[in-house]
Amino acid sequence: MQENNKEEANEQEIETETENKEEAQEPEVDLGAKIKELEHDLAVARADFYNYRQRAIKERQETRQRAKEEAVIEILPVLDNLDRALSAANAEDAKTIVTGVEMVQRQFINALENLGVNAIKAQGEKFDPTLHDAAGTEEVDDPELDGQVITERLKGYRTKDRVLRPAQVTVGKAVNENKN
Repeated sequence: MQENNKEEANEQEIETETENKEEAQEPEVDLGAKIKELEHDLAVARADFYNYRQRAIKERQETRQRAKEEAVIEILPVLDNLDRALSAANAEDAKTIVTGVEMVQRQFINALENLGVNAIKAQGEKFDPTLHDAAGTEEVDDPELDGQVITERLKGYRTKDRVLRPAQVTVGKAVNENKN
């Protein structure tokens, strides 16, 4: 009996040691899989940062462009006043004044063009509500002039991508000759 008790005690010790060893052992970590997972996470982080940097660059460029456009909107009334002065100063004695104002006007227009701003062609063009603001209509006898810009009251300006100010125009409207 004592031998049975010893055997049972040995078996219990062996079982306890085996359980303790199994509990003490941590599961094996697959280092190759862990490295691949970390490399993938790094690649994703790099791609996210690259995309962020590209977005930031694009936003800065758009902000600069908007700032230029706002500046141009502010100085357009100056050009309007030069245009008015040129149209009012038609007397012979004012020839030198007109020449000077014309030079300033050309210089101003060149400066706008250097900023990427161009005048919108209006006179004789088909009315386009994206480029022209109809300030009125004028009856015309020629049906071909129906819907065309007859007079330009105020020049419009645009950049490559955006209309800064539409041209204020008078649009031709064909007279209906079938009136009773």
